[in-house]
Amino acid sequence: MRIRDIEVFDLRFPTSRTADGTDAMHPDPDYSAAYVILKTDADLEGHGFTFTIGRGNEVCVAAIRAFCPFVLGRSLDDVVGNHAAFWRELASESQLRWLGPEKGVIHLAMAAIVNAVWDLYAKREKKPLWKLLADMTPQQIVSTIDFRYITDALSPGEAIEILERQERSKRDRERHLLRDGYPAYTTSAGWMGYSDEKIRRLCQEALAEGWTHFKVKVGASPADDEARLALVRKEIGPGNRLMIDANQRWDVNEAIDRVHALSHFNVWWIEEPTSPDDVLGHATIRNAVRPVGVATGEHVHNRIMFKQLMQAEAIDFCQIDSCRLGGVNENLAVILLAAKFGVPVCPHAGGVGLCELVQHLSMFDFIAVSGRIDDRVTEFVDHLHEHFVHPTIIRRARYVAPDAPGYSAEIKPESRRAHHYPNGSIWKEISSDESR
Repeated sequence: MRIRDIEVFDLRFPTSRTADGTDAMHPDPDYSAAYVILKTDADLEGHGFTFTIGRGNEVCVAAIRAFCPFVLGRSLDDVVGNHAAFWRELASESQLRWLGPEKGVIHLAMAAIVNAVWDLYAKREKKPLWKLLADMTPQQIVSTIDFRYITDALSPGEAIEILERQERSKRDRERHLLRDGYPAYTTSAGWMGYSDEKIRRLCQEALAEGWTHFKVKVGASPADDEARLALVRKEIGPGNRLMIDANQRWDVNEAIDRVHALSHFNVWWIEEPTSPDDVLGHATIRNAVRPVGVATGEHVHNRIMFKQLMQAEAIDFCQIDSCRLGGVNENLAVILLAAKFGVPVCPHAGGVGLCELVQHLSMFDFIAVSGRIDDRVTEFVDHLHEHFVHPTIIRRARYVAPDAPGYSAEIKPESRRAHHYPNGSIWKEISSDESR
């Protein structure tokens, strides 16, 4: 099976019109996907994407196209037979690397292609991605990872040892997953742009559906944050967990002061309290705000940054993102790093399709790496799932394990046509409304 053609799409969804996804740093997000289809000489296609929030998505699309010459004509067997080498070839391409390296738009673009390759591979094997990964041997998993720059923290041999610890009991956890699903938390009630009435209603609906973990956006004025958390805590009661997310809003000292001021709401974690690049700042905040935990990762751009956050004991929760890192391969590296350092993996999701993708990584972590499900949750945001061929399924606040082959990445053709920017029907309608 060879990759004969690559199609790239700029897909945008007008979520800014309903304030979905709003936070202290992003007041008007239009959830978007730089979307890739790998066409083959067989009947299968690989679908993948990376996530943005509107303006600039066209830059990511252009970056994906810059990678196409290095993917076209490749045999799938050659790629998956030398997965780490393929990943490094893209990440280290001599001229494109200058625009990174391993960060920014170039890394996001690479993630879209890498995710599409894994979708194609899982479809060929007739397995959902989580199952494909769970069935691989420790040696096979480790062979997909580029360990460059992280061997001082995790060697290939150590990674194999971590995976081998869970080998004998993998099937028991797979049965547990299929029976009970994977625990999730909701952010859908906590967006900053929502009215008090809407937050109250969404909290009540979430409680009725079985949710026990709620995340709320902070980073507005101290009075606004206090009022929003008081409202949510009153609605969800004292027994449910409450997390807060500042989306990088604060400097280090300000973050400490603001978390202290809100800690009386019994906060489980503060997410992205400061710049995602400030490893020592996160460590300072973590030491100062205990017992409130520190979580980050949504904007941590590669495995090296995660390595440093863990080496510096700067985070309590590791929030991998299926599209911020360089696709599946690099996420596997970070999951194994987290296991080495004993940091629970609680992925970031939401956006367009991030829930669809990252559920597979969480399930693999449970079955084959950490072996734990009691101390971790994966984010769920109830937006845009209707556009996917195989949407995320949530039952009683738990992800149901996908059973369709692939990475759950495929967006329906009619949704791709309608949301193709700027000429899809949705965007033509919006342009017409704005011109009146």
